[in-house]
Amino acid sequence: MVETLCAPEHDDARVPEPVRLRTHGEPHAPNVVLHPVRPNRASRAMNAAAPHRTGITVLVAAAAAIVIGGLIAGSGYLERIMLRLPEIPGVEGIAVAVSAVAVLVAVIWMFVRLGELARARTRRRALEASVRGEVSCGIRRREIVANLNETAADDAQQVSLAARYSIVADELGVAFWNGGRRPRRAAYFPWREVRGIRSDSLVAGGSVLSVLVLRVRRGGASVELPIVLADERLGRYALSDAPFFAVVRSWKAKHREALAAEGLELPPLTAPIQIIPQGPLLTTR
Repeated sequence: MVETLCAPEHDDARVPEPVRLRTHGEPHAPNVVLHPVRPNRASRAMNAAAPHRTGITVLVAAAAAIVIGGLIAGSGYLERIMLRLPEIPGVEGIAVAVSAVAVLVAVIWMFVRLGELARARTRRRALEASVRGEVSCGIRRREIVANLNETAADDAQQVSLAARYSIVADELGVAFWNGGRRPRRAAYFPWREVRGIRSDSLVAGGSVLSVLVLRVRRGGASVELPIVLADERLGRYALSDAPFFAVVRSWKAKHREALAAEGLELPPLTAPIQIIPQGPLLTTR
């Protein structure tokens, strides 16, 4: 019987020395050297504040519990205070006016959102009819707009993106598009300026979004563009799971084909991550 051990994770960066054992019940068997394997650490999300969100949530929940408890304990006193307050003339009219304004704002916001979605669909159809590449839809965030402007020249116009912009990945590069029936190109990066493509995650509110990170280098500046791909299905927000990783693989394939066609150095292939069980000791007979 050969015992296989999995070394526990150490605080420092040193790896434990290999352990030399002899098989039990077999005096003439050769020694077996067990090399401890360090378990892979989980990759960090792009949002650095993600580990602190649990503490903030606990503090907010505790504060809310204290406020609610105080209101319940002092409900009788608050009721007496409310009865002593003088009546305000026209309070019903003010409530009706505030409600009407709130409904009007909600209707306007809904029409604006529907207009943005219709504009994005029109732009997508126009791009699919005029380009040969893969068309995707992105969700605008502050990080990508700021990083796009870092790659622009000092005398160039500031890059702006629509709330739902389009991205075209073809054999030449990656382009960002605004507009509607007549699309306007906001930024473009040929494949030779792309240094890497990877997937990551981003914490937004209470949800974790899948992010396609495009690392580009232009004019001596190397920046990462975190692209949140939109799910254009009804009732969905961001693309995730299999459809998201299909886009990542497609972009990587186009990147390698373009670099190989120009005779440039290809990016290294990423190997599958080894999964090491963290349970009790494994025994192999």
